[in-house]
Order: sequence, then structure tokens, then C-alpha cells
Amino acid sequence: MSDLGSEELEEEGENDLGEYEGERNEAGERHGHGKARLPNGDTYEGKYEHGKRHGQGTYKFKSGARYIGGYVKNKKHGRGTFVYPDGSRYEGEWADDLRHGHGVYRYVNNDSYTGEWFAHQRHGQGTYFYAETGSKYVGTWVNGQQKGTAELIHLNHRYQGKFLNKNPVGPGKYVFDIGCEQHGEYRLTDVEREEDEEETQVAVAPNWKVTKITELALWTPTLPQEQPAADGPGQGEAPEAEGGGEPAEEVQPLTNVSEGELDSMQPGEEEGDASREDGEEFHYDSLDQGNVSFEEEARQPELLD
Repeated sequence: MSDLGSEELEEEGENDLGEYEGERNEAGERHGHGKARLPNGDTYEGKYEHGKRHGQGTYKFKSGARYIGGYVKNKKHGRGTFVYPDGSRYEGEWADDLRHGHGVYRYVNNDSYTGEWFAHQRHGQGTYFYAETGSKYVGTWVNGQQKGTAELIHLNHRYQGKFLNKNPVGPGKYVFDIGCEQHGEYRLTDVEREEDEEETQVAVAPNWKVTKITELALWTPTLPQEQPAADGPGQGEAPEAEGGGEPAEEVQPLTNVSEGELDSMQPGEEEGDASREDGEEFHYDSLDQGNVSFEEEARQPELLD
């Protein structure tokens, strides 16, 4: 996950007077509305109070970046929009010159984050959208990292569980759009990769262990209920369905599958594949790309007759 263009740029210092055109108070300080050109080529136009940027203003950097929003005693504070040199932008709340509160960051690769910020980092509840895959991480963040209870939503399925350092950990489940839920647990294992003849690097990879597959839940239309015939005209008319609500949900269980077969089945396995060994493991590659790769390609389970 990238935070491209998020480095703060140097702004006007208290001793960098430069050129100024605007209102002043009796003490000769910049006070009110004014325009300033700094010695480094930056410009500011907006409100001043006792010689400092205070209130609404626009600060333009010579690099092409710009900030439009509130200031308090020369520091970005309140709501504001910062456009970075690479084209990425942040729109939201600021405190003491830092992204702080609720805001939206749109990255140069078209990814986006919408949620809470604390001291310039993603912190609290937030949603990160991956433009390349269309996946979304919806959940908690701690100091810029995905951590805690969350949901990783893909195009045709989703994973619900807990995350640590951008990896899923512990019990969780995959929910497929056809209505099937696959329950299991992510266990961290060490994977050694040789860098050269003298040194090896140990990486931690989460492996998915399937425990069960739940029943399929199918939606079927509700048949109209017959109304008692009324006397008089309209006796031959067809009765209307009561309520006018949505169709009821009908649950159809999986059939002809033993308990041992459920433990070993994975999404996409047909009846002929049910004899595979229990505990076949899935490997989690990368949350940032929104992909979950398996030892064998996982397909969604089909409804058994």
C-alpha cells in the first residue's frame, strides 16, 4: 500500500518575511487579509492574525503542491485540502499541521482511504479501496497498519476475521456470493527464503486451515396464498398475495456429504474431489492486492442435488 506524495513540504517560516501586500494592525503586524511571496518562491493568500497565518487561506508551493483550508497560528488546522506534487490529495481534518480526524486520501495509483486519522497516520475505523483489483479493506487501523477486526471484500467473495500487520490471523470465514460460507483459521508459519550463500531471510506466511462449510441459503419466490371468497361481485377474481413483502428465504442443506467430507471440501470441489485429505491448506499471499491464493485453485462450491 502506497502513501505516495504524502511527505510534508516546508512552508513559510516566521523569519522568512519576503514580500507582503495587505492589511496590518497598529503594531505593523500582518493582520487581516493579505498576500505574501516567500523568498523560496512559495506564495500565500488569505487571513493573518498578529503576523501569522490564521483563518482561511491558500498556500502554493513552488513544487506545484498547494494547501487550501484553515490555519491557526501558522499551522494547518480545521478542514483543508492538500494536493501533493504527484497529484495525490487529502481532503479532511487537520490539527497542529497534521492529518488528524476524518479525511479522504486519494493516491496517485487511484487507491483511496476514507476514515479516521491520528497524527498523520491512518488510525481508527477506515476503508481502503484497491483500484487495481476492486477489493476493499473495511475495518480498524492502528498507527497506519491494518489491525483488529475487519472485512476484506473482493468481487465475488469476502473474508471476515482479524488482522495483524496486514495479515489475517486466527479464526475467520470466507463468504461467497452464492450463499456458502467456509469457516476456518489462519495460522502463521515461518517460511525460509535464501538471499545468498551466507544469509537467509525468514518470512511469516499465514496458512488457511478449513474446518467446515456451512449450508447453502437459496432465495425462492413465495407462492400467493388463497383468500376466502367474498360474496357479491368480484367473486371470480383471482386473490392477491398478502403483504406485498419480499420473498422469504428458504434454506436447502447440503446432501449426501458426511462430516469428514465437509471438513476436507474447499470452495470449487465437486463430489469426486471430496476424497482429498483433511486439512488441505490455503496460502494467503497479499492483502494489499486483495488476492488469496490456494495450493490448488479454489473455486466456489456447487449446490449438490
